Amino acid sequence: MHGGDLDAARRLFPGAPEPFVDLSAGINPHPYPIPRLEPQVFARLPEPAALLRLADLAAVAYGAPSGKNVVAAPGGQILVTLIAGLLPPGRATIMGPTYAEHARAASLAGHEVETVSELESLGEADLAIAVNPNNPDGKVFGADELLAVTERISKRRGLLIVDEAFMDVSAGAESLSGYVERANVVVFRSFGKFFGLAGLRLSFALASRDLAARLGAALGPWPVSGPALTIGGAALSDQEWIAETRLSLAKSAQRLDDLLGGAGLEKLGGTALFSLVRAPDASQLFDRFGRAGIFVRRFADEPECLRFGLPGAESEWQRFEAALRS
Repeated sequence: MHGGDLDAARRLFPGAPEPFVDLSAGINPHPYPIPRLEPQVFARLPEPAALLRLADLAAVAYGAPSGKNVVAAPGGQILVTLIAGLLPPGRATIMGPTYAEHARAASLAGHEVETVSELESLGEADLAIAVNPNNPDGKVFGADELLAVTERISKRRGLLIVDEAFMDVSAGAESLSGYVERANVVVFRSFGKFFGLAGLRLSFALASRDLAARLGAALGPWPVSGPALTIGGAALSDQEWIAETRLSLAKSAQRLDDLLGGAGLEKLGGTALFSLVRAPDASQLFDRFGRAGIFVRRFADEPECLRFGLPGAESEWQRFEAALRS
């Protein structure tokens, strides 16, 4: 089960109080304030010039060499599928455990998929994927470590994808965004998580100019909606909001960790948007939270682990604290 599926939560816990407090997805609970949109943004096809402007803004925000290295897309998942499909079927290695959809996308593209636990093993693949910071444990790989993988994988003419969906919560010191002109590394950046607008379905691939052009051609002339272009451009250029949000998320993450630690839960890792804990009675805790109308993330392959996103309003924090005390 993916995070954010409140229909599933209601089926599991039909008598739970509403509204649910959704802590199952690592998304900023305080979204970017949507600017006023003119009616024509919805009525007209997006202009190519607006797409180019967004690419330029994203290049500056993420540290890519230029807007020609940036491809906007309606969510990150389609990018994995497209890139995996551009490569001849071969061996795909994924640094895990991590976000499961990457393995599924590589498999659908015809690759033989293997999850590995050592970063060095990624270099033996035709297609390698690492999530940095990792989901769900928040582990951060150093840029030098990942660049070493690109050196090894280049001997096979392979490609490294680094999914940096949660990199925005920090200054991004370990990002590979500035190295994407190398032909064998692609970086993904997610707009919806940090800016709290997951429903907008906006993500970016940062790649060499040649690969970016191929991806852009595969996506077609209108890869994202007019509203996404307008809102994305406003948010990416709002440096004051970005700086203030990083600080506020860090404070909220510390509050979450203090509550979880005070309840005796062992922290295994996380980012400023979520915390992963181990608890011997994780299944019972999942049910207890669910019956209280609080939906958290559980893992079928790690039954002792739970992941908690950030509550938003103070009333949500109070409901969460009450459920912990119970």
